[in-house]
Amino acid sequence: MRKIYLAGGCFWGIQAYFARVAGVLESSVGYANSQIANPSYEIVCSGRSGAVEALELVYDEGRLGLGEIVDRLLAIIDPAALNYQGNDIGTQYRNGVYYLQEGDEVVIQERIRAWEQQNAFKAVTEVLPLQNFYLAEPYHQNYLQANPQGYCHIDIDSALKLWDTSSKD
Repeated sequence: MRKIYLAGGCFWGIQAYFARVAGVLESSVGYANSQIANPSYEIVCSGRSGAVEALELVYDEGRLGLGEIVDRLLAIIDPAALNYQGNDIGTQYRNGVYYLQEGDEVVIQERIRAWEQQNAFKAVTEVLPLQNFYLAEPYHQNYLQANPQGYCHIDIDSALKLWDTSSKD
């Protein structure tokens, strides 16, 4: 069992997408790398906290590799978009991968470089160690499951498509 933290716009869609991926054990949405302890949604949206909306993802590394997780994230967001995804605009919607274990950074950077080469764009995806993570308010947890008509810039159903796992780490 391992953890990784993912950001790519509104955390609702990323949570709904990864909930459908085999090997994901659990997830929670919240605010990562905040300069303010326990920020509220309103404080995060104001930009004062410096936090990013993120997904805490707990996964079974025997069934799902970090490389696949990063590849899937890069496939559902725009890694070249600075401080926005879809209609969500602001620094809290920047995209990134925040890790706990030093060795994860190598895998993450490798997958981002591969995306850049394949797409001929420079990614602005942050790759940083996780400093902190504060759970978002309860109504944000599994929001799209409770509100299936809610706005989302991610094609959630694409999680169910066959995925090439030949580059599993």
